[in-house]
Amino acid sequence: MKLSARTGTLRLREPFRISRSVMHERDAVWIDLEHDGRTGRGEAVTSVYYDLDVPRILERLEELRPHVENCADPGALLAGIAAWPEVEPGVRCAVDAAAHDLAAQSRGRTVQDLVGAPPVGSPATARTIGITGTDQAVRTATELTARGFRVLKVKLGDGPDETARVAAVRAAAPDAELLLDPNGAWEPDRALRLLDELAEHRIAAVEQPTPPGDPAELGRIARHSPIPVIADEDAQSLADVRALGSSVHGVNVKLAKCGGIRPALEIIDAARSAGVDVLLGCLVASSLGIAPAVHLAGHARWIDLDGHLLLADDPWDGIGGTGGTLHITGEPGLGVRPRAAA
Repeated sequence: MKLSARTGTLRLREPFRISRSVMHERDAVWIDLEHDGRTGRGEAVTSVYYDLDVPRILERLEELRPHVENCADPGALLAGIAAWPEVEPGVRCAVDAAAHDLAAQSRGRTVQDLVGAPPVGSPATARTIGITGTDQAVRTATELTARGFRVLKVKLGDGPDETARVAAVRAAAPDAELLLDPNGAWEPDRALRLLDELAEHRIAAVEQPTPPGDPAELGRIARHSPIPVIADEDAQSLADVRALGSSVHGVNVKLAKCGGIRPALEIIDAARSAGVDVLLGCLVASSLGIAPAVHLAGHARWIDLDGHLLLADDPWDGIGGTGGTLHITGEPGLGVRPRAAA
């Protein structure tokens, strides 16, 4: 099995602001796994929050090269990835995606079929509205619902006009399902007050309202919140989700933060055992980076896989999403191709 990597830059259509940062672009490392005349692909993206940059990704891939290239087949590689706990989850996720892509191609099946995920047809994805002025948020919500988006996520955590902005978005999109995400920006007392105020706007759920690092406090907020609370930054690993148990209403499962498809499935099983809903989330990434999660969409109550839709020029194609729904092509593997070949 041969491993190779190349780098590129993913530029966004417009600056994307959340409570802790503003993003204009991010770098990506695309990996190829070649075996038996087939190529499996995966993507790792840089992240300041996860302390992952291009040099670190490439360094890790070089360290892993002997382990990867000594594997007899993608199945052996998938079994071995679990033994790399010291490797950053984003890097493990990229290798995991490429190995699943290759394994599914070798069997003439989609990754969804390979891992036994429930078929889901064309799942609706949320589309995120970053932190912006109320007028711009209303324009964006109006445009997105006109294009077919039935689920909108509003980023919050920036100041005193948040309730008014949510109210305006709800008025502009009366039939949309609304998710809120302050990215941990609200202190507990403020979170409880805002959640009470926002409940009248028919909010489906709120992600990580309070700062991460105190899951017991997040559980307390969830017990008193009139809006379902989803753990995100406090639900990074299987151990985190098991520790949370049923104290929250949902967990955000991101493959890039947990290490790929296999650990994501373990987290999903743990959440379901606790009676907790699953939101499938993502980082800003290309279609290649988002695709593995699309194949798990049948496991989720909510799907927030719009990272590729924020890009000015997605270099990959195959999962759709521009009209509010995603799809799996039915081609063996991940079903994602370089856009020039699409």
